[in-house]
Amino acid sequence: MNTADLGLPVDVPSTALFTDHYELTMLQAALAAGTAERRSVFEVFTRRLPEGRRYGVVAGTGRVLDAVENFRFDEPVLAFLRERRVIDERTLDWLAQYRFSGDVWGYPEGEVYFPGSPVLRIEGSFAECVLLETVVLSILNHDSAIAAAASRMASAAGDRPLIEMGARRTHELAAVASSRAAYVGGFATTSDLAAGFRYGIPTVGTSAHAFTLLHDSERDAFRAQVDSLGAGTTLLVDTYDVAEAVRAAVDIAGPDLGAVRIDSGDLLLVAHRVRQQLDELGATRTKIVVTSDLDEYAIASLAAAPVDAYGVGTQLVTGSGHPTCSMVYKLVARAASADPKAPLVPVAKRSTGGKTSIGGRKWAARRRDAQGVAEAEVIGTGPVPADLAEQQLLVELIKGGSVLARESLDVVRDRHAAARDALPLSATQLSRGEAVIPTEYV
Repeated sequence: MNTADLGLPVDVPSTALFTDHYELTMLQAALAAGTAERRSVFEVFTRRLPEGRRYGVVAGTGRVLDAVENFRFDEPVLAFLRERRVIDERTLDWLAQYRFSGDVWGYPEGEVYFPGSPVLRIEGSFAECVLLETVVLSILNHDSAIAAAASRMASAAGDRPLIEMGARRTHELAAVASSRAAYVGGFATTSDLAAGFRYGIPTVGTSAHAFTLLHDSERDAFRAQVDSLGAGTTLLVDTYDVAEAVRAAVDIAGPDLGAVRIDSGDLLLVAHRVRQQLDELGATRTKIVVTSDLDEYAIASLAAAPVDAYGVGTQLVTGSGHPTCSMVYKLVARAASADPKAPLVPVAKRSTGGKTSIGGRKWAARRRDAQGVAEAEVIGTGPVPADLAEQQLLVELIKGGSVLARESLDVVRDRHAAARDALPLSATQLSRGEAVIPTEYV
């Protein structure tokens, strides 16, 4: 069962308090001023990519849809707000009826993005849209950062599969979201059963050093594991002496031993020695899995090693040095009055320090060359040029408050692989650089 297709609620009663205090005080003031119902357009974008990154990855869109649907102010939440005197009774009454009834457009999940890309566009009244800012940003900033790190690691790994193993290195709920984002970015499996249950991601795992230390000898531990899980299991061979452990593993499991895992030492050197030893013992089909604080650079350094799979934890769930994407949620257009027919007026923040934004409801398209390789991210507020009409990026996600479609993670994962493959080859280089294609405004 793929629970990603079922639209299950998030793991808390309501997402309504996944927001900042000032969202509600803004709402109260706007209600009092008579401006809360003005039709508004908010956009999510980032002004720059994390230092050295060549592209970003849109991830978390499916979780955003769940969060919007589950954004409800139930009685316990309203009682909390009343007790703390966060807002007045009029605003509490308004929140009690809150249901998002607007429209949401966005880049399809798994797509790549660049500075200025309007990865999400939220349209409706100011009141209903402004409340979603914090929860939308918290999801997209986290998940897109993890997916970008995963994508770089997947590029470095090539055809070798990646195992997500970071649950113990982050918050328990962030671990589930990280596993989902890693799968979008190209990881094949996860060790986290909650992620497997919630999103249908394949789960894997066999044993840790504690299991070996539990037994009177390493051979006893290997024998117990093979007797229980079969010869196709993966045996951890670096608790004591690696060479002796490999010898014992093949002796006990036979030449059909599934894999050995190496979790310490000079992985490049040890992997070559273990491969030679396995072959000499007749275990030519036994695979080698390496773990131990890997990141995309360590994975790339092992490209010439006889490694069959990588397990990645800490560096993945922390975004490999960039745990956020610095996405922002900005009002870019609003009506001059509460009249539904009032025209939209572009608005934008004007300030120094690199925090300016561009007003207007935007479209985005990716221009490609004759070979189909991306050459520019084109963003505009007026009519879409005829030559870009078929290359527009935003799709409708929510219409009139109703989610239009949810996608399986396999569809999203395949989309990301295709989007990354359509970028210039330099996109997958690990060396630092600017965005691999420019952003053009028209």
